[in-house]
Amino acid sequence: MQVLILSPGTRGDVAPATGLGAAFVADGHRVTIVANSEYEALVTGAGCSIAPITAPITPPSGTVGARGVRAHLATLRTYMDQAATAALAAAVGAEAVLTNAISPYGHDIAEHLGVPSAEALLQPSQPSAAYPPMIASGTDLGRVGNRMAGHLAQQVRTPYDPARQRVRSELGLPPESRRAAQRRRRSQGLPIHHGISPAVLPRPDDWPAELTLDGFWWPHEPDDWAPPPSLLEFLDAGPAPVVVTLGSIPTSSATARAVADALTATKARAVLQGEDLRQVAEHLGSPDILHVGEVPHSWLLPRAAVVVHQAGAGITSATLRAGIPSVTLPVHTDQPFWARRLVALDAGTEPIPAKDADGGRLAAAITTALSSRQLRDGAHAVRDALRGENSTLPLQSWLRRLAVTS
Repeated sequence: MQVLILSPGTRGDVAPATGLGAAFVADGHRVTIVANSEYEALVTGAGCSIAPITAPITPPSGTVGARGVRAHLATLRTYMDQAATAALAAAVGAEAVLTNAISPYGHDIAEHLGVPSAEALLQPSQPSAAYPPMIASGTDLGRVGNRMAGHLAQQVRTPYDPARQRVRSELGLPPESRRAAQRRRRSQGLPIHHGISPAVLPRPDDWPAELTLDGFWWPHEPDDWAPPPSLLEFLDAGPAPVVVTLGSIPTSSATARAVADALTATKARAVLQGEDLRQVAEHLGSPDILHVGEVPHSWLLPRAAVVVHQAGAGITSATLRAGIPSVTLPVHTDQPFWARRLVALDAGTEPIPAKDADGGRLAAAITTALSSRQLRDGAHAVRDALRGENSTLPLQSWLRRLAVTS
């Protein structure tokens, strides 16, 4: 079958899609992934074709205050519109479509083509008493508050709504609100798969039957990757380091300063990953601090003592897979939710919101994570639970059933 996977967003959105895509390719399917052009090597390395998005997902640096919010929303609307255009161009010949949380127009494309579609989500989106809406997960509102807030969040206009409306119009489909489309498709039994392990998020008791927790979808990793000699030498030269990895969205100068101050205070050996942290490593100028670029987390994190991160879905699952305690600096959307899940699992220190981070608080959290047997045991317990999961099998089985009936 020809499978179209819509994966607009950051690296954390694309990497799990490559794991799914590689599994589908191994089953004999042809896979195209709609993703940012900068992730072409990730996509093609998994044996898939890429339908590239070239628009930036974040505005130029330096926008602040109300102007910054307006610039961010305008950039997102443009990005979502181009992502939809890329999806339309790539849809020719598609026999099944997978969407993520910010590409619901994939279902409209599938409707036009007369082919099945399913959701492949990295965060829970169904309103539930078990969690607040992911768009603003900073505070758990309790069972009643969470459910009410979840329903309200579904009515909020999003940056991808105009793109979805344009797609329906261009395809000659009748106008339909996002909320009405969700109700209609769910009443028709739309499959909704989550790349989340039930060992990390127990299945909420108010979820409908068509929602599944498949387990985390791990990124595809090339067989020919090898670590740089400088990294091997650094790891061999001393105890397991603290790894600091803050994602693909630009890191604020205040957060970078907090990282530098915390590493100075703790005197911890550290590997700093990501271009935004290069200046931190250069500023510290210590032989105990190493900056690295792209290194697979499945290789790097098991060699760490503690991981400092922003608690996105991808890095959170990677730390748990490695069995390593976390120190979290959540910024927005689903990150506070995952940071709280780490605490609940005894696998992370209390979250430090990135806007409140300073060297002292971060140093104290790193020191706790380095010394806590409870956190190590908690992280190990989740690691062991994840080992038995075959997370790509449910969607592989869905495609196999479709292939038989097509």
